[in-house]
Amino acid sequence: MTQNLEASQLSLNDVRRLLKLERQTGGSFDEFLSVEPLTDFEQQQLLEISNDFCRYLEVGKVSEELVKFLSLSPLMRLTGFFKFPAVLTMEDSIPIEVEDKDTLIKGRLDILALNQPDAEIATTQFWILVVEAKNSAIAPLTGLPQLLTYAFKSLQVRSSVWGLTTNGESYRFVRLTRGNPCTYQILPELNLIDKGRSIELAQVLKAICKLQNVQLQLA
Repeated sequence: MTQNLEASQLSLNDVRRLLKLERQTGGSFDEFLSVEPLTDFEQQQLLEISNDFCRYLEVGKVSEELVKFLSLSPLMRLTGFFKFPAVLTMEDSIPIEVEDKDTLIKGRLDILALNQPDAEIATTQFWILVVEAKNSAIAPLTGLPQLLTYAFKSLQVRSSVWGLTTNGESYRFVRLTRGNPCTYQILPELNLIDKGRSIELAQVLKAICKLQNVQLQLA
């Protein structure tokens, strides 16, 4: 009998055991991405995004939906994810099922960036970035089990995929790689509030977005 599980209820140990994932330690963005300097205009836009988010954060907890609206959406616009051929799809339209033998894990993505606008989500070979959002009071790595589950789905058709879990202020990127076993790496923390790390955040997002133009054997 097939066991049905909800991704949101799984611990990190559950996900690693069920999906046979292993963590690789270390790793830096420079190993996987070619980052470019931001223009003065991009830095000014980034500062405005940061200031807007800070104003809400100073009032109190920022909800998950506001995190998407105040920080994720403008950041992804700034870094190219709104431009053709990249396409963003949102949580309500992205049911995900991961099946392994007699276990079926179900869940829904927050945001998925594709570079094949007309393709079916379940079969497209080019997932650029999988995003899991949390409210500002929750540590972003709390979303890691869900993120790994969703991103793992794409390893059926590609060799690697990027994931991002965030609470709007702190950003944790994860890179999954297909293999035997499949592995994941948690990259260094980036931050929207700290100027230096916010610039690196935008640079990393831009670099990931540009992967859409590189046909890795692939999310």
